[in-house]
Amino acid sequence: MKKPAVVLMSGGLDSTTVVAIAQDEGYDVAGLSFRYGQRHEHELESAARVAEAVGIANHVIVDVNLRTFGGSALTDDIDVPKDRDAEEMGQGIPVTYVPARNTVFLSFALAWAEVLGSSDIFIGVNALDYSGYPDCRPEYIEAFERMSNLATKAGVEGSQQLTIHAPLMRLTKEDIIRRGLDLGVDYSRTHSCYDPDSEGKACGHCDSCALRLRGFAAVGIPDPARYQEGALATA
Repeated sequence: MKKPAVVLMSGGLDSTTVVAIAQDEGYDVAGLSFRYGQRHEHELESAARVAEAVGIANHVIVDVNLRTFGGSALTDDIDVPKDRDAEEMGQGIPVTYVPARNTVFLSFALAWAEVLGSSDIFIGVNALDYSGYPDCRPEYIEAFERMSNLATKAGVEGSQQLTIHAPLMRLTKEDIIRRGLDLGVDYSRTHSCYDPDSEGKACGHCDSCALRLRGFAAVGIPDPARYQEGALATA
């Protein structure tokens, strides 16, 4: 039997690549997504499409409303930054950072992993093309993994030694796309935009769109995502 693994699935480019990596490594993927009050909730439709397409029978969408607290352009009435260059993205923590988001998500993943008897959680964080988010750094992932093995019944009793896998941590967006293409990922199913229109079409100008478009340009193929008309200025 394949070992179970909980994979955080946003429906975006990175997490979809991580799903492919986990499946390629022989894990039985349990997909975990969140409806957390994000303005780009269209990503959940992408997560569901990906789960169905790659045969994930156990895909759960959890409701946890971080809009209650706000504090981010993704969960509050704050403008999403647009048309920033690489230097601007590298300066400080942007307003699209959602306070404690990955800590909340990984805590739910930890709980489900213990119930499933799984010792493996996969997350698509990245320390290179990551827009400055503090909870995407390797030291954060290492610290959460240490905490996790102190925080569960299975960990204390020695029946589970949890590992948090972050296979994209040291990859550029170009590297991530190439890895996914090698594994047969269909990126047309994914959604990355922070500020899509009502039909889910990407803006082409937010940081997430910019990083994605530059990655595909570096690979030398067009991005198959749906974009708003005239929205590819950052490609």
